Amino acid sequence: MAIFNTLKRETSRFTLPGWRPFTRWLRRWLPTGLYTRSLLIVILPMLLLQTVVAAVFMERHWRMVTERLSEGTVRDIAAIIEIIRNYPQDSNYNEVSRIADSSLGLTIAIEENGQLPPPRQRPFFAILDNILAEQLSSQIRMPFWIDTVGDSRLVEIRVKMDERVLRVFARRGSTYASNTHIFLIWMIGTAFVLVVISILFLRGQIRPILRLAQAAESFGKGQKTEGFSPRGADEVRRAGLAFIQMRERLERQMEQRTAMLAGISHDLRTILTRFKLQLALAGNKPELAGMEQDVEDMQSMLEGYLAFAKGEAEEDFGTLYLSELLEKFRVSFSLHGQILTYHIEGDDEIAVRPNAFNRLLGNLVSNSQRYADNLHIDARHSAKWLTLTLDDDGPGVPAQSREDVFKPFHRLDEARNLDASGTGLGLAIARDIARSHGGNVTLDDSPSGGLRAIVRVPA
Repeated sequence: MAIFNTLKRETSRFTLPGWRPFTRWLRRWLPTGLYTRSLLIVILPMLLLQTVVAAVFMERHWRMVTERLSEGTVRDIAAIIEIIRNYPQDSNYNEVSRIADSSLGLTIAIEENGQLPPPRQRPFFAILDNILAEQLSSQIRMPFWIDTVGDSRLVEIRVKMDERVLRVFARRGSTYASNTHIFLIWMIGTAFVLVVISILFLRGQIRPILRLAQAAESFGKGQKTEGFSPRGADEVRRAGLAFIQMRERLERQMEQRTAMLAGISHDLRTILTRFKLQLALAGNKPELAGMEQDVEDMQSMLEGYLAFAKGEAEEDFGTLYLSELLEKFRVSFSLHGQILTYHIEGDDEIAVRPNAFNRLLGNLVSNSQRYADNLHIDARHSAKWLTLTLDDDGPGVPAQSREDVFKPFHRLDEARNLDASGTGLGLAIARDIARSHGGNVTLDDSPSGGLRAIVRVPA
């Protein structure tokens, strides 16, 4: 085992550095979606296979067929040349022309005292010119001239015979594998049909995964996921069933917690009501003032705890306008002689739980209102996230205590206890509401010298 680990470590040391740039390039340029990646997994090997097959076909089959056809055509031309040389009794070459046309499928003409034209520039795809030139050079061994471009249906070949020039017009199909495009059409058409079938099949297989991801994302944001049912392959169905069971367990726990808190609320409020009634019957006595304050504090702590524990999760999602909410806070600041400014970038309308989000932002704003004179709120609403940054000029919070203040009932002894209610639940409630939306609340140093609170929730 030690030797194996050593070899593995040495191998990774030599191979990984060379692959890292390639893997970084792949991560940068490859799509991130499962559907697109699945299509690439299906399409790229198919395209590679089609390319290899086409290349092999062009190189072997197409060239071989063209060589055989060109060889036969040149052999016929060589036979005509032998007839003309050995049997010159036909001065007009009518009989030779008839035999070439009827038996060989060639149209010939003989020019007395003719000359070959200057060489033509060969086309870009010159496989026919090259093969014909090779066959003419090996079988006839006379000066020749080839034109494969002029008429797309015919190939003209001129051969210099002493003082004469033999002009031969052959059908292109007799010298060239002209039906190769049929194979390519069938190959491309079949590949296209297979790709379409693969796309339709992948859509049917990936749609349940996307629906599961959407349901999980909605549940994480606190939205309802009614109407979701597992579909697709067995593995996707098992994942969907596991998600439904997890959601049901969490919902049962939340219902049990809510029912328990409702009972606690009823019992404690009944006791507090009796305390208040007994204090009211006792009259306004100075020695009872402290007890009355204790009862009010207990009432405030009870309400705060119930609000924190419930988290207002039973509220449905709705729309809220940031400008109206922030303007309400600005007016509240101005009534106390303080200054609140805000800036909104992006869409003014947001989809949240209105009452819960109002309480989230209200807890943070009221905290700044207690300990600062100026507050600036910067709201940025992008396609994926809503980010609100609250900067005040208050005393701030020590860096080592910024996570502790989110704990329930935690209160600081410094100048700022971060809780408008005095129960130590203000920030705990704010973070609980943000996380129920799928986001979070964090604290940092403010450029204004005080505290910066950052609220980030999915848009």
